[in-house]
Amino acid sequence: MTTSSAPTTARSNKSNSAMLGTATVHRLKHPGRWVAVALIILLFASVIYIGFTNPRFRWDVVAEYFFSAPVLDGLRITLTLTIIGMVIGVVLGTVVALMRLSVNPILKWAGFAFVWLVRGVPLLVQLIFWYNISALFPVLSIGIPFGGPTFASVDSNVVMTAWTAAVLGLGLNQAAYMAEIIRSGIQSVDEGQLEAAATVGLSRLQTVMRIVLPQAMRVILPPTGNETITMLKTTSLVSVVAVADLLYSTQLIYARTFQTIPMLIMASIWYLILISILSIGQSYLERYYARGSSRHIRVGYMQRIRNRSAKNATSAIPVKETAHDSES
Repeated sequence: MTTSSAPTTARSNKSNSAMLGTATVHRLKHPGRWVAVALIILLFASVIYIGFTNPRFRWDVVAEYFFSAPVLDGLRITLTLTIIGMVIGVVLGTVVALMRLSVNPILKWAGFAFVWLVRGVPLLVQLIFWYNISALFPVLSIGIPFGGPTFASVDSNVVMTAWTAAVLGLGLNQAAYMAEIIRSGIQSVDEGQLEAAATVGLSRLQTVMRIVLPQAMRVILPPTGNETITMLKTTSLVSVVAVADLLYSTQLIYARTFQTIPMLIMASIWYLILISILSIGQSYLERYYARGSSRHIRVGYMQRIRNRSAKNATSAIPVKETAHDSES
């Protein structure tokens, strides 16, 4: 029985192989994709055509003021506000995040109240409020509250300038958002790893630096990069309180020359340049802190060029013939 069934099994396998060999594979067609691609190309070409054929764009005016002194000064103030706002946001946000993670109910609810209040009020309202704080407190004083002696006092208008209001508004608003980002990053680390670190004798500082921080940064860094980009664009709101940032400097120019659209295009190009630089830096930082992670990280363009060059150099090295190969 076994001998007679073997040829039958072989013939059936052969017939199945023949049937599979003659099968035709049809690729799925996606006409909707090609329609979408055609529409995108048509839209992109139309935008380029309109941009270069409409004389009202006044690209000559854009080029004339692109590197002018007022624009570069406004650009410097925009970058300064972005850096100061993010530093205040990260430092104060870390403190608020630790307060929210504290077992002390007073600290926990104080951190929650700060986040709830700052995130609930629009940033533009906060900027205007800080700028007009002298209407509420004409004199700022340091002393013992509830009728105690005053050690020092100063006029609010002297302290609360437009620059101070901008820094306070941007920094405090960013701190509320960074507190939630940092809190979620710390909570993403499994508590079992903290217990294991304590078991092997690591101190709290060593546990934070070697265990918590490297893993939390994978969660913290991407939204922090997005917040930095958002902060750069949000600095344009300080023009309301007369801080001479990039947008305010642009407004002063087109108020004098009546070239509104060309000047706004010029400011938009500067914002796009700065945001592109920040995006590149963010991608490199994400790849750095994602080392050892199981998730796939997209390799950047420059890294692909380096990998391709290294591969070509390796393939160009001649392979020496061994004694075993010559004998064979």
